[in-house]
Amino acid sequence: MAGLRLGPLLRHTDGSSATVWAETSRPCTAEVRCADGARGTARTFQIAGHHYALVPVTGLTPGTATEYEVLLDGARVWPPPDHRFPPSVIATPSGGDGVRVAFGSCRWAAPPAGGHDPVGPDALDALAGRLAAGPPGERPDVLLLLGDQVYADEVSDATRRWLAGRRDPAEPPGAQVADYEEYTHLYDESWSDPEVRWLLSTVPSYMVFDDHDVIDDWNTSAAWLADMRATDWWSERILSGLMSYWVYQHLGNLSPAELAADPLYEAVLAAPDGTDALRAFAARADSDPDTVRWSYRRDFGRVRLVMVDSRAARVLAEDRRSMLDEGEAAWLREQVLDGRDDGHSPYDHLLIGTSLPWLLPPLVHDVEAWNASVCGGVRGERWARLGERIRRGADLEHWSAFPSSFDALAGLIAEAGTGPGAPATVSVLSGDVHHAYVAEPSWPGRGPGARVAQLTCSPVHNSVPLSIRLGFRFGWSAPARALGRLFTRHGRCAPPAVSWRRTGGPWFGNQLMTLTLRGRSARLRLEQARSERDGETVLRTVAERELA
Repeated sequence: MAGLRLGPLLRHTDGSSATVWAETSRPCTAEVRCADGARGTARTFQIAGHHYALVPVTGLTPGTATEYEVLLDGARVWPPPDHRFPPSVIATPSGGDGVRVAFGSCRWAAPPAGGHDPVGPDALDALAGRLAAGPPGERPDVLLLLGDQVYADEVSDATRRWLAGRRDPAEPPGAQVADYEEYTHLYDESWSDPEVRWLLSTVPSYMVFDDHDVIDDWNTSAAWLADMRATDWWSERILSGLMSYWVYQHLGNLSPAELAADPLYEAVLAAPDGTDALRAFAARADSDPDTVRWSYRRDFGRVRLVMVDSRAARVLAEDRRSMLDEGEAAWLREQVLDGRDDGHSPYDHLLIGTSLPWLLPPLVHDVEAWNASVCGGVRGERWARLGERIRRGADLEHWSAFPSSFDALAGLIAEAGTGPGAPATVSVLSGDVHHAYVAEPSWPGRGPGARVAQLTCSPVHNSVPLSIRLGFRFGWSAPARALGRLFTRHGRCAPPAVSWRRTGGPWFGNQLMTLTLRGRSARLRLEQARSERDGETVLRTVAERELA
């Protein structure tokens, strides 16, 4: 009898359809049955000895919420008999009631119940607890996970012991995952948490990778990539990381129409074993990144989300470094401006999701811009070598480390936010930096009419050392700005296209942000996970404000 190994995860939803992802114990037919009569079935596909199904559910009614169950070969496996949570539901947007978007990044797997948690309470656990106990009106319409859903290079003690039982931990890559099977263990550890499992079964989620989904500093520079490719373990690591990301995260980002048009998905479904087809795809994505697009767009009524890959799409050559290759940049522009007619926008709110913040503390920005300049040779070969060491040691590889891309994004945002029918807000949603803040840019002369904000929220479940906390706080100060100007002068850096100021934070803790977008209004709330005396994990509001 087939069993449910992982999931179900409610992924893409629209007015009349949804997709539900699951991993099963053996080949079978997966079925989703809804209380209102909507349903869907899918045969599992096989990758590296594991079995998965992405079930398209059709016949849903817009603006409703219906309970669902999952069956494998006709036997119900979800909800399980001992389920202590409310029924999982599929809620479909109506298109006119606004949208509530929760987001965050960087989630280290929580320990089993009763185990010591070295990084404090998990914000997703806390969200699940509130939704399970509270009214349906508190439920986010969508959950955006903005990178580092798993940590392939910073594993838990339990996973470290499991890895040692498979292979010699003295051999590279040591206590990091090495292959596809080990990646599946990470997802199992992270998504089997009972609260998170139920949460992901009932709140639609969209995801994008960041470096720790593969390895810290992934694609920092051409020199970094050359060093990695010179090892005897990197090839298997990167192929397994991309393969597992496609299966566990990327597939669920796609709509049923996109899935139907995807030749790789068609090939995997048609084959008795799709491993070879997926492995060839991952090899092509690694060797020729501009042939693969991980970015995607979703429209929720008059809210547009454009999720941007800021890791795999990079151009790393020092003389033409770019966060996005030419095709990716053109795609981003097309998605942001699609539907504009005589300056009027088809959306009231534009959300640009990118795992790495666009606007950083000014000192950090200036140091990264300086580093990009000296690594490019503006101060000679000796400074270039030193700059590369500093770049890797200090993780200097955000948008500010790609100055032309930083300015291009500023220009695109200004264009999208300008005109008689401009959107009310343009928000850049990011994570990565293990704290939260709000920053607002200003343009020379007359800027866009839309209110523009960098909304950074991280981590969902991780920590940040005291030294880093102090550094991020200092990075916004007036002395830090003066110090940054010295760096940019030495690096002969051109001034950035925008200036900006911090208007909220920094906040430190395990946390989530929620944007409530209704009509042309936008409200932001930041909540942090706290442990109560009775052991319960709850979310407490730390900040709340109107954006528009």
